[in-house]
Amino acid sequence: MTKRILTLTLAALTLPCINAFSQQEASTPTQALISFDSKASVAPTAKDVTVKVDNRVTNLLNLAAVPPNGAQVALLIDDGLRTSIGGELNNIRAFLNSLPQGTEVFIGYMQNGRVVPASESNPGFTTDRAAAADGLRISMGVRGASASPYFCLSDFVKNWPPSAEGAPNSQSQQPAHKARFVLMITNGVDPYNGSTSITNQDSPYVSAAVTDAQRAGVPVYSIYYTDAGFGPRRGSFSGQSYLQQIAQGTGGASYYLGTGNPVSLAPFLKQFQNAIAESYVATFPVDANKKMVSLKLSTTLPKTKVNAPQQVRPGTIVLSTP
Repeated sequence: MTKRILTLTLAALTLPCINAFSQQEASTPTQALISFDSKASVAPTAKDVTVKVDNRVTNLLNLAAVPPNGAQVALLIDDGLRTSIGGELNNIRAFLNSLPQGTEVFIGYMQNGRVVPASESNPGFTTDRAAAADGLRISMGVRGASASPYFCLSDFVKNWPPSAEGAPNSQSQQPAHKARFVLMITNGVDPYNGSTSITNQDSPYVSAAVTDAQRAGVPVYSIYYTDAGFGPRRGSFSGQSYLQQIAQGTGGASYYLGTGNPVSLAPFLKQFQNAIAESYVATFPVDANKKMVSLKLSTTLPKTKVNAPQQVRPGTIVLSTP
């Protein structure tokens, strides 16, 4: 009898270990791009951050800053914007030229549900920021030229352009897979979802774009600017509401929240540049058998908020070295 009790006790103690081992065996390292909102300069470490996957606390395996040469930045301009956007081209050029050396940039115009490269001779990402800036032009200013900015975003993140310079040299100290960022300049209105009324703000196309960006591991940032087909107020609430939804779902940010056009894009471009510079790669284990998992990060740093995607795909790698 004593022997039987001892055997059962050992089995009971061993079973949780086996289960934990099995769960660990089924997990896969997964990465997400995150950033920190704080009134003061912060230098977060892994011990400062708590990760919840599917509402369960998960070990944070690593937290590392995105290196200055480790980013790909895609600027997507709605081709239906009012032509007054031409007055902002110098600000956009200055932003591109101020990015750190090694940053790869891409400029594209959102047309008919897709993104058309600004430069036909250089259709991919490039570290030649001045050459990329040469492709900037005034938007066509035709109402609804993008069809829907969310169609364009979905297509772009699913068909991410290659580096124009080809694969990085293994001896160049360049990451093999760079962190990807998108900045959209658009009014954010989804014409395919019908009315821009406050009572009609549940677009399946916006939701699909959020999911596509989450699967690709891409945080989406945006600056609101009016479309040629809308007055200074019409659609402002609807468009910016959708842009906030995209930002919150992917870990990005939506800038402006006024009516009409911003006085200048320069301060928002600076905020975006700072967000890139202050982005981190969080690595944590995720159940490899799931298609998508929910994600929530928090920090013990005072007066600091963590921006992170609301969902990730198991096995996603957002930054890697050769």
